[in-house]
Amino acid sequence: MTLAPVLDRIDADLDASVERLFTLLRVPSISTDPAYAKDCQKAADILVDDLKSIGFDASKRETPGHPMVVAHADGEGQHVMFYGHYDVQPVDPLELWDNDPFDPKLEDAPKGKVIRGRGTSDDKGQLMTFVEACRAWKAVHGSLPAKISIFFEGEEESGSPSLIPFMKENAEELTADIALICDTGLYGDSTPAIITQLRGLLGEEIKITGPNKDLHSGMYGGLAMNPARVLAKIIASLHDETGRITLPDFYDGVPELSNELAASWDDLKFDEKDFLGDVGLSLPAGEQGRRPLEMIWSRPTCEVNGMTSGYTGEGFKTVLPSEASAKISFRLVGRQDPLKIRENFRKMVSDMVPEDCNVTFHDHGASPASQMSTTHPAFDQARKALTDEWPNAATFVGCGGSIPIAGHFKKYLGMDAMLVGFGKDDDQIHSPNEKYDLSSFHKGIRSWARILHKMSSDG
Repeated sequence: MTLAPVLDRIDADLDASVERLFTLLRVPSISTDPAYAKDCQKAADILVDDLKSIGFDASKRETPGHPMVVAHADGEGQHVMFYGHYDVQPVDPLELWDNDPFDPKLEDAPKGKVIRGRGTSDDKGQLMTFVEACRAWKAVHGSLPAKISIFFEGEEESGSPSLIPFMKENAEELTADIALICDTGLYGDSTPAIITQLRGLLGEEIKITGPNKDLHSGMYGGLAMNPARVLAKIIASLHDETGRITLPDFYDGVPELSNELAASWDDLKFDEKDFLGDVGLSLPAGEQGRRPLEMIWSRPTCEVNGMTSGYTGEGFKTVLPSEASAKISFRLVGRQDPLKIRENFRKMVSDMVPEDCNVTFHDHGASPASQMSTTHPAFDQARKALTDEWPNAATFVGCGGSIPIAGHFKKYLGMDAMLVGFGKDDDQIHSPNEKYDLSSFHKGIRSWARILHKMSSDG
């Protein structure tokens, strides 16, 4: 099957492709909030109907949480499994959005047109690039260039509680030659990237409780223990003056960057001043003596994601709060054990809490880092296909984020995963005014069409 007419079809059908994406974007499929459970069902139904319309045997599979979407279509050559997620992050704070986050718009921007709305880049826009590539192949040739399965999840943004049980129960059906994941981005604006390593993630929430009610700071201040002060001391102790994390045994299993990989990343000419300048910063704040890309891609982190205590409304209220809480995450690399780190973190915190206070813990997931082998032929095929589409040659890179599904495919289904995405650093995923460049959507569709062609017997 020839590629050129497929690419022509993608170009001619772009407006319709955008409108189909808009249909999905208008559904507020926020997985973490039970108030949107029906919307998650609706998003799954839209995807099932769309996949059926292009010849997939598609179905919605119920779970204890939000449903999965599974689809299959016969084709020649390799059997590939494409994964994406249709759920999205909450939109708070809503007042920082320029428009309704679930009323997507095509807007002019300094670097070209963008698709604006929640889920445009993470991950609805990305997953639809693959669906639209399949649609174009079917429209032109009546069949697909490979045997394709599709697996869409509805709980990725809320910890994926149903994912592993579902994968175990349906292992035979979900296993293919290789998994394809589109939940990542370009390197810069025009260099396609294939992710070969991902950091793991450990999430912990702690609550320090002291007095049985908020106290008047004039009456009790200086005598009564303040939980906010306890929490501040704990958080301040997590890093030393060089930026290293102080948990006992935290760096067990953390590998040093190889000379070969260091040279490869140096060739990318990453400019940390521009990277930080885009968000109003200028000084690297991680471990001293480490390359900027090393700190993002291959070093572990400990970050405070939120703190709450006392009066936070307008004006001023002189109280000693009865509680103080924080959400803290760890990005993990190499062979770091998230469960061992959780154990050490909780012990360290508990040992720092004075007798007059109590501490409780709540976990928010724990997944190890992932390292992908590039020996599978799909990696070289994808690199060549992406290089044909984009201005710059495709490159293998690391990723600072955490996408546990990549490791799950290997652990539970025994297959490698290849991560290819078309998002950009300024897409503002998880933030107000999320966007996805129209060029990323368009060239993303063309990229998947090229990758499928390379993976076929005709490629």
